[in-house]
Amino acid sequence: MLDVLIIGAGPIGLACGIEAKKKGLSYLIIDKGCLVNSIYNYPLNMTFFSTSDKLEIGEVPFISHGSKPNRFEALEYYRRVASSQQLEVNLYEKVETVKKEGQHFSIVSSKNNYQAKSIVLSTGFYDYPYMMNVPGEELSKVTHYYDEPHPYFRQKIIVVGAANSAVDVALETYRKGADVTMVVREPSILESVKYWVRPDIENRIKEGSIKAHFNSQITKIEEHKVTVKTPEGIIELENDFVLAMTGYEPNFSMMESIGIDFQNDEFRTPVYSETTNESNVTGAYLAGVVCGGLKTNKWFIENSRVHAVNIMNDIAEKP
Repeated sequence: MLDVLIIGAGPIGLACGIEAKKKGLSYLIIDKGCLVNSIYNYPLNMTFFSTSDKLEIGEVPFISHGSKPNRFEALEYYRRVASSQQLEVNLYEKVETVKKEGQHFSIVSSKNNYQAKSIVLSTGFYDYPYMMNVPGEELSKVTHYYDEPHPYFRQKIIVVGAANSAVDVALETYRKGADVTMVVREPSILESVKYWVRPDIENRIKEGSIKAHFNSQITKIEEHKVTVKTPEGIIELENDFVLAMTGYEPNFSMMESIGIDFQNDEFRTPVYSETTNESNVTGAYLAGVVCGGLKTNKWFIENSRVHAVNIMNDIAEKP
């Protein structure tokens, strides 16, 4: 019987493990992928919005070459944290079911069965992309994830979205030789785009290096073309690849299966205490980005590290 089982080995899941260890609690962190799986799946050349000190956990210094670290530096840092803190982490182990049974939880994974007095859901939001729900979205030319620009050299690509991911993809593929067109539902690039990147994308659009259709959306995807509804009418664009940077959502089904309730708002914000991070289900805690529901830009590493402290303080104080 564990004191706490932590689902998700991202930075906040690791922070929870560190705090559990400090409190003398028996714990285990499990993840269906690799360590900090979401960061691993970020674009290869991604640079964080936060400075390195804002990404630190467990009082382990994060030293990067620049003020804002990149993906490779973050992977190295969190590997070092997991090793130096000797964290109990099981990787490539998917949680199949979580059930509340009396005063504890029974957890069945792809490799084992566990019992725990408490659980922490720190599962992030990177596994479930927002779908466009248009004909042809299932074609192999369509992806909701991006790693590097090389495959798109001299290809006609459409980038869907107006946030940081879409802007980064559009700029990087353009500079590596792709013919880039952006299709954006909104009237402009979002204000939340990184301040040092926003002028770049706006200038590339203004000069015509990157084409953009605002207040527009894809209605159909075919092998060699895409149909787009624009304010000027329906157009067809020659196309080789569609990169749908439409965002992602948390694992709502896992929360629902445990019995966690949601607020009556547009973001499906889960019910939890802001002081302890305990949900309406006794012993079930939420940490990190999952606390924001569909509002996935509310919580991130630098402002949710405190969740680990809140949770483990509460668990340690319970009889």
